[in-house]
Amino acid sequence: MQRYNILWADDEIDLLKPHILFLTDRGYDITPVASGADAIDAVENQQFDVVFLDENMPGMTGLETLKYIKSKRPSLPVVMITKSEEESIMEEAIGSHIADYLIKPLNPSQILLSVKKILDNKRLVTERTNIEYQQEFRNISMAYNEYMDHKEWVEIHKKLVYWELEIDKTENKSMAEILDMQKIEANSNFAQFVIDNYEDWLNDPNIDRPLLSNNLLKTKVFPEVKDKPLFLIVIDNLRYDQWKTIEGELTDYFNILEESAYYSILPTTTAYARNSIFSGQMPLEMSKKESDLWVSDNDEDDEGKNNNEEEFLKRQIQRLRLNIKTSYNKIIHSSQGKQLNDQFNNLLQNDLNVVVYNFVDMLSHARTDMRMIRELAADESAYRSLTKSWFLHSPLFDLLKMISDKGLRVMITTDHGTYRVKKAFKIAGDKTVNTNLRYKHGKNLGYKDHQAIYTVRDPEKIHLPRPNVSTSYAFATEDLFFAYPNNYNHYVKYYKDTFQHGGISMDEMIIPFISLNSKRA
Repeated sequence: MQRYNILWADDEIDLLKPHILFLTDRGYDITPVASGADAIDAVENQQFDVVFLDENMPGMTGLETLKYIKSKRPSLPVVMITKSEEESIMEEAIGSHIADYLIKPLNPSQILLSVKKILDNKRLVTERTNIEYQQEFRNISMAYNEYMDHKEWVEIHKKLVYWELEIDKTENKSMAEILDMQKIEANSNFAQFVIDNYEDWLNDPNIDRPLLSNNLLKTKVFPEVKDKPLFLIVIDNLRYDQWKTIEGELTDYFNILEESAYYSILPTTTAYARNSIFSGQMPLEMSKKESDLWVSDNDEDDEGKNNNEEEFLKRQIQRLRLNIKTSYNKIIHSSQGKQLNDQFNNLLQNDLNVVVYNFVDMLSHARTDMRMIRELAADESAYRSLTKSWFLHSPLFDLLKMISDKGLRVMITTDHGTYRVKKAFKIAGDKTVNTNLRYKHGKNLGYKDHQAIYTVRDPEKIHLPRPNVSTSYAFATEDLFFAYPNNYNHYVKYYKDTFQHGGISMDEMIIPFISLNSKRA
């Protein structure tokens, strides 16, 4: 076991010998000094893992010593020890980034707990996390080996995300490989669950089915439009794990009223799922009833497929005969977000303000196309970290703070998630086949292993348009991505380990829906 070096500065250091012996017996090396000046000399000449610092020393006080130590060694943990319980002293110490604050008289257990909290925290967290996940591993595996409904699959997804985030905090991530294997197995079972039930969800009104994209606004948002302005933030491509990564940044400003999930329709793409949200219809109905707004996804311009969201929203409100004054803003560049924030007071004249943020979606595409972004977001952990960094410095975070300051409610959701693909699946098609890597549709799709993917010969059964009488759809499951036989090796090398969407996985289909209320309300 690693031995740690502790510097202990106290003008009554001789009286602390029992405590020093107690720590020494437990494997800690203690350097005792009797003044702040001696503590500074020791820090300048030796390496320590933590400093115990008495606040009330003659000459240089503990707080003065603390400031000097922090100026020289900002990352060195310091525990302030004092007889005083004055609030001003506590606040100044905390403001100077102390690691802990102890009040005399001390007892050995109190000291040991502080040391372990600072020095052994990662090791103890790792050991406990690994033990608890091993216990939970069997429960999760047994659950999806039996029949589960859509609500239970949401809970499995949340559990797997929880353990992914917990294991990510451990020192060596020794359980990460086992968790990855369990996620692959869970997604395989989930895909079969969707394949078995998706058509019934869309066509049988009498069965228990999840909330889907086309009913999201009618069920979750419109009923909550009341006397105060309501904000709906749609962050394109936001997975549940990414939401959990930024959640903690909002707890100073909002109370969470609801953290639930709905299911994205297929294909899990912006062109289908997000248009379905705003129109309140499935793609087949949009292509027939809103043909002037519907844009075929054979169009290479991905953004062009969603230029009519505002009009889709207005028509859905009219169709439902709702008296709701709305605004709609799509943010693609940071400057657009800042401009929207500058006009914030104007938004308060509306009943419902919808803001679509496209950054996370652009991040996933940039990760595919740009080597630098691939390096920055090499895996799920780095991808989450990059999302959090963007959020903390984004106009969106500023907008949410402004909403909180006004004591208002906000809902945060997305249209679909994304999945890290690893294995290529050969598929052939003519030039009319769409370019998405997780789903294809066309007249002459050719592939061998029909069991590995979800094939839909009659698209109208799952409420998808049929551009041609012989059009069929193919959806990738698990971690597959579609690659053409010609130039196959290029496709495999270029797209392996990229984040894609359009297919069937828990990350793509199980969508976070968060309702927040300002703490000032």
